[in-house]
Amino acid sequence: MTQFFKDSLKVSPEIIKSKATGTVVFKFTADEKGTIKKLVIYYADDAILALPMVEALKKSNHKWIIPDHEKFHDFILSFSIGFTPPEKGEALAQKAFYNSYVRRKPILSSNQVPLDNVTLLPTVVVNYKIDE
Repeated sequence: MTQFFKDSLKVSPEIIKSKATGTVVFKFTADEKGTIKKLVIYYADDAILALPMVEALKKSNHKWIIPDHEKFHDFILSFSIGFTPPEKGEALAQKAFYNSYVRRKPILSSNQVPLDNVTLLPTVVVNYKIDE
């Protein structure tokens, strides 16, 4: 399943340009056929990181590698997004990363989050290349 998300996820030009990195955590509900019924973003280091993850999750309808009898409940899925440091131009990449960090707009939960019966799925790690 992790490979499916890595293959389906398209890192946006905005993420690459800003050198954004971080984590996005979702809780979603799937029905017995694997169709996503509800999606909640619990946390994102930056709002621009969330949209590509939502799009990848939407593509996952009916493509779960989870036994059918376990599909009908909630799942938590986290994405960790980062970039591969360039071989040259390290100072520019560090400056761009710092600027991204300072301007980020996190998505945070402002209240307690009841989890009920939930399955924590493996973290999907995504790395993208940046220009030197």
